[in-house]
Amino acid sequence: MTKPVAREPQRRNARSNRARILATARRELGRNPDTTLEELARAAGVVRRTLFGHFPGRAALLEALAEEASEVLRGAMAEAAGPEEPADRALAHFTLLMWSVGDRYRMLLALARHDLGVERVAEILAPARAEVTAILERGQRDGVFPAHLPPAVLSAGLEAMVVALLEQVNTGALEDDGPRTAAAMLIAAGVPEPRARAVVEAVGPAVRAKSVPAE
Repeated sequence: MTKPVAREPQRRNARSNRARILATARRELGRNPDTTLEELARAAGVVRRTLFGHFPGRAALLEALAEEASEVLRGAMAEAAGPEEPADRALAHFTLLMWSVGDRYRMLLALARHDLGVERVAEILAPARAEVTAILERGQRDGVFPAHLPPAVLSAGLEAMVVALLEQVNTGALEDDGPRTAAAMLIAAGVPEPRARAVVEAVGPAVRAKSVPAE
């Protein structure tokens, strides 16, 4: 009598392939949004049929990436500092948390102009953008940050700066695992450089202990 086929190893292999495809797609599409599915399959080390077995087309793959990004960003948001924390510490805290999932930001913003659409990306990033805006608004109200720009406008500018710094890390022009960018965020928000560096140094250890993994 024929023994039943062992399904669990096959399922584990399928889960491993899916995770590898998503990780590869996140990295490659963040670099080049025009990367084809065939190129992604080769980069992931799977045949085209395996990729299409998990994702019937580009739209399905991108939506899976969007859902993954949304889940990871929500996880990072859950670790954000509370409203009782001084605004400069809260902004440093948030920036360090977001750095650990920065590849999601880069990938989403790259795809916004191509496939996912600006509205879908805005929906995913809305909680993070609202958090930064709220921190800046509170900081300006408390005198921690100067009111040189409206909070929402400054938030958009800071986001663009973080994405640009991520790209510089990718090219090797900048070495940073978060603290330099967090200090740059505070300085751009109006905090004097010595104070910015001191805040990041003080906040860093606690944030690193609970950062969301990049993979």
